[in-house]
Amino acid sequence: MLAIVTVASANLWLRSSADGHVYAAADVPAAPVALVLGAQVDPPGEPSAFLAARLDIARELYQAGKVKAILVSGDHAEWSYDEPGAMQVYLIARGVPADKIVLDHAGFDTYDSCARANKIFGVSRAIVVSQSFHVPRAVAVCRSLGVEADGVGDDTARVYKPMWVRGEVREWGAAVKAAFDVVTRRDPVFLGPHETGVEAAIAAS
Repeated sequence: MLAIVTVASANLWLRSSADGHVYAAADVPAAPVALVLGAQVDPPGEPSAFLAARLDIARELYQAGKVKAILVSGDHAEWSYDEPGAMQVYLIARGVPADKIVLDHAGFDTYDSCARANKIFGVSRAIVVSQSFHVPRAVAVCRSLGVEADGVGDDTARVYKPMWVRGEVREWGAAVKAAFDVVTRRDPVFLGPHETGVEAAIAAS
């Protein structure tokens, strides 16, 4: 019973925090930066279908003038596995200028990506991009950490039904971890000095 109450409470907090802050790409209010959360990169460095869909939304937001810069945040804990690098290559190949893309190599999970966006890159307002089942959690976490975040979720990856359902089910438990992280205010795995990449990308003509 306690487990059920905990999961239900965490999900209620998450939905309440994100309520009114999730939009379609065409309707989302403009923000200085899009924060694209990392996902699986397949050999030899190709974004998975889920990650590619997120990047396509970020590109759409940039081309529509909704954002001035794109912060790609993902896992690069091992030299041979580089989510941010793959995301950068994908966006450049599709017309996003290299000087508008900023890489966060230590976005190991949603909490770390949101915390580092604020603490390291100085982001105070952003559009968070992920799959639609994940966006409410990402928005809730970012807003709890000082980022005035709205979210845009991808639904095109629903065609990968088993993976999509797995992601939806995973969100129930992930909400509990998110709530715990927010309450404890843990530091991300890696901190460091302020990085000016987002500011430079926004300022670039």
